[in-house]
Amino acid sequence: MRKTLIALMFAAALPTVAMAMPEGGQDGGYHHRGHGMFSQLDLSREQRQQIGKLMGEQMHSRHEITERYLEKLPAADQKALKDELKAKEDKTQADIRALLKPDQQKQFDEMKKKEAERRAEWAEFKAWKAEKANKAQ
Repeated sequence: MRKTLIALMFAAALPTVAMAMPEGGQDGGYHHRGHGMFSQLDLSREQRQQIGKLMGEQMHSRHEITERYLEKLPAADQKALKDELKAKEDKTQADIRALLKPDQQKQFDEMKKKEAERRAEWAEFKAWKAEKANKAQ
């Protein structure tokens, strides 16, 4: 159980860590907006789009897999995992913000606000969709 919990925490934290990596990070891996190993390949626009699509699908499937295993944990462990991940994400976001200049911080705050609004809208849509599905049954 403990190994599963640790593995889930690690898998769920990967996207946050990847987004926080500086350009040309030490691992030379894929980074958002074509930086890292793919930037050295002189990719065409079509190739960049296809790779972006594949990476997006990978991130989505990783999230689905994580959620599937998370659902198997007891409720207390699920809450503990989610709370710990949220705390780590909040700390990382605060650390990133601290590195920014004041005008960048303002822009960063606006981006985070819009992201929160989109998440709220998505949660509302999912709830509506689930309610609609329940009524249909």
